[in-house]
Amino acid sequence: MTTERTPLVGREAELARLDRLLADLVGDVPGRPAVLDVGGEAGIGKSRLVHELCLGATRRGAAVLRGRATEYERHIPFQPFTDAFSDLDPEVVESFPAGAEVAPVLSGAPRSTDRFHLHRATAALLTHAAASALVVVLDDMHWADAASLELLDHLVRHPVRARVLLVLARRDRQSPAALAATLTRGTETGTVRRTALGPLGERECVELLTPDLAREDAVRLFTASEGNPLYLLTLLQAHREGASVSRLSTTGLGALLLDELTPLTPSQRRLVQVVAVLGDHATPALLGPVTGHEPAQLAQDLAVLTRRDLLRTGTHGRITLRHPVLRSLVRDGTDPWLRTETHRLVGAELARTGASLAERAHHAEQSLSGWDARAAAVLDEAAEQAAHTAPASSAHWLEVMLRHLPHTPEHAGRRRELMLRRARALGVGGRLRESRDLLHQVIALPDPGDGTGSRASAVVLCAVMERHLGRYAEAVALLRRELHRTDPVPSLADQVALGLELGSSAPHDTSYPAVRSDVAHTLEVARSLGDETGVAGALSVAALGEAYEGETAAADDFTRRAAALVDSLPDGDLTGLCEPLVRLAWAEAFLERFADAERHADRGLAIARRTGQLYLLPHLLLCKTHVHIQTCRLASAVELSEEAEDIARGIGSDELLAFVLATRAHALVDACPPGDPRPLATAEEAVAAAGPGVNWWASTAWCVLGYAALTAGDPARAREAVLRAGGPDLRRMQPSMRPLFLEVLVTAAVSMGDLDAAKDWADRAHEEAERLDLPVQRASAMRSAAHVHLGLGDDRVAADLFVAAADESARSAAVFWEAFSLLFGASLLAADPDGARRGQAAWHRGRRLAAAGGCGMLAGLAEAVGPAVAAADGPERRLAELTAREREIADLVADGLTSPAIAERLCLSRRTVETHISRVYRKTGVSSRAALAGLMAERTPRPSFSV
Repeated sequence: MTTERTPLVGREAELARLDRLLADLVGDVPGRPAVLDVGGEAGIGKSRLVHELCLGATRRGAAVLRGRATEYERHIPFQPFTDAFSDLDPEVVESFPAGAEVAPVLSGAPRSTDRFHLHRATAALLTHAAASALVVVLDDMHWADAASLELLDHLVRHPVRARVLLVLARRDRQSPAALAATLTRGTETGTVRRTALGPLGERECVELLTPDLAREDAVRLFTASEGNPLYLLTLLQAHREGASVSRLSTTGLGALLLDELTPLTPSQRRLVQVVAVLGDHATPALLGPVTGHEPAQLAQDLAVLTRRDLLRTGTHGRITLRHPVLRSLVRDGTDPWLRTETHRLVGAELARTGASLAERAHHAEQSLSGWDARAAAVLDEAAEQAAHTAPASSAHWLEVMLRHLPHTPEHAGRRRELMLRRARALGVGGRLRESRDLLHQVIALPDPGDGTGSRASAVVLCAVMERHLGRYAEAVALLRRELHRTDPVPSLADQVALGLELGSSAPHDTSYPAVRSDVAHTLEVARSLGDETGVAGALSVAALGEAYEGETAAADDFTRRAAALVDSLPDGDLTGLCEPLVRLAWAEAFLERFADAERHADRGLAIARRTGQLYLLPHLLLCKTHVHIQTCRLASAVELSEEAEDIARGIGSDELLAFVLATRAHALVDACPPGDPRPLATAEEAVAAAGPGVNWWASTAWCVLGYAALTAGDPARAREAVLRAGGPDLRRMQPSMRPLFLEVLVTAAVSMGDLDAAKDWADRAHEEAERLDLPVQRASAMRSAAHVHLGLGDDRVAADLFVAAADESARSAAVFWEAFSLLFGASLLAADPDGARRGQAAWHRGRRLAAAGGCGMLAGLAEAVGPAVAAADGPERRLAELTAREREIADLVADGLTSPAIAERLCLSRRTVETHISRVYRKTGVSSRAALAGLMAERTPRPSFSV
């Protein structure tokens, strides 16, 4: 909406701040905010201020895109972004490589992609468009649709890495909680700059906005307006038309605004009403067919209404009312039957001209006063199209259909189907409890008895919702109740679906052995049906369950059989294979078959994205993250975990978010240099998301917090966190990874001087690793033993154990742990007179692997021990030739003691001390006390997590 006619007064300070912000944008100043949040009440001047910002941006050579959210179109997905991107240079759009991927945002066109991929593609488009500085203005964002708010949240949490400024204008009190939370978080991180507009002062209003009025009248108008420019100008217009100042007040503002319509002809009034219905989508080409005006009459009426400043012309010839407040008053004041008929006419014209389904669905919804099969068909198709990219809109349109669908027997099947689709959309959109409640309604419906019922599908989906809500006992009870139904007995196909979900839900509530027999039965039923995807699913559930429990032999057998079947199935069978691929990939990851795990995770990701199974994406992305951490590809591990976090937040499951954040924290610990606060902060957030539970997600989060605390130099907190994770006798720790978690306890105990506890935990790590017979776990147990020997002063044994751990890690291509072990052992090898070259070789290989993998933590360790390793033929090697007495005297010389002082402390004669010092000089190759002190200062530091 254009705002040039509204005078701007009293905003000098705000304009100065905006000018500095634009200067920083054009100059690409580091640390500048990526988002400007302009807030205030209706009519306070937000749009006018933003208009001035746009003019300033244009003067500085920046490109400007402007879009608005509108009050009555809140369910049209991405509306403000689509509005803004309509101003993009067509050449920019044509030259963008991923143009098809952002079609839902550019034009509302359908695209088979997930919304989180769409978010990243949109950020890439903004980067592509910002050849010079780019300002994107989104006005009235308090009315934004859910899909736009989710996209905005992504852009706030992951600012575009280009000269892009996103400007939001909104009414604070009407802003949804999600928008307020996003902007508050962005303000705290420095991504968002906040500008709040308050009322204008009396001088500004009286002297600058009402200079032609008597001061007494102007003050009365100002008092009535409470400093709001829109209210003041409306009151001023009414006063000039003869209203008494004493009777004017903001409580009568609506009546004053509607009084402007009184002089209009019926033709002009009808035109204003249609524009109010259409919002920002009114054009002369659309207004003619809807109003029935002839072109000449339409042009004449538009000219009159524009002169009266009731209508304004915006970009691309679109026509709008002067202000959203005026639109709201006109629209709500239009007779409901006339408004409904207008929407019907608009919908028909939009269908004729090929408008987007989302825009047509809005008018179809508003035209419904009862069941209309044609309007319902538009809503149905729009809901289907929006299911992947805008699930909130999809759920809304399905709810509209359900609200108008007759409650008659012939529509019962359709009602069940719509309810199930809506529950799925609600779940994907993060409204898990609403989805769960609706699914309970579906389950309670009478069974149609014709074999077409969706009861089992509803039960399985409901169990998934319960699982994401952390209600594992409820999920298991629901599934078992359905499996044991007798009236009617679940079909064999339903038994397979229910059994697979039971095998996934129950281990979170108890343990996999509790459902081992159920999974075996499911496998048997799937085989009897010839259901290969069901067989693959059951084998994968068994593989993951056994792998998690550390039953390596059984897991190996199930994993190989599942992989053989999955790999043999053609592409046409892939849709049903997505969940089996999730479980198979994780089983292979736990069994340290990293290449196979990544291959199957990639295949699962392709299926999940194509078929809209978004709730599986985080699990697949995290599996790849885990593999990339183990194989030391830390940059991609962080990126994958970041994508998983976006999706987990969108799904709204605290349980899933805890797992995502824990894995992300693990990646950050390894990727970040020493001293970076992000790993520990992310691990703390993971623990907070997990809550007080004692399930696998919570245990994992606490273990990762322990790892992060240890690397941050806080062994006491590390020990406390891991003990919290493990519970009594540490049985809550994942059995197949218990040696790695025990290593944190061992290292922390050694750092704290508790060698007895360290030895006990190291012994247990050895026992667990031997039972598992997995190279990475065995290597971890070796390092635990090495840390104990370090604490006892047996450096040579510790060095040999670190080298053995590196060799063992290499067997599984666990490059991170190989480098980790090499760098911990390098300094110890270098200190051994016989191991200097081995130490240097270990250090060089460890540093090279760490650098290639982007591992900041190990790079810091390599830098810390590097000088000592490089001088392997120096301090430690030369000092090793000294006797115990000579070493003692050398230490005292390094402390600055004179020969008489040393003689007195050691009860020796001065001559004996001098003789020892001369021998020290000869053996070490130094010739002065200062040189000896320097040599002692260069001794090899012991390796430590906190480098």
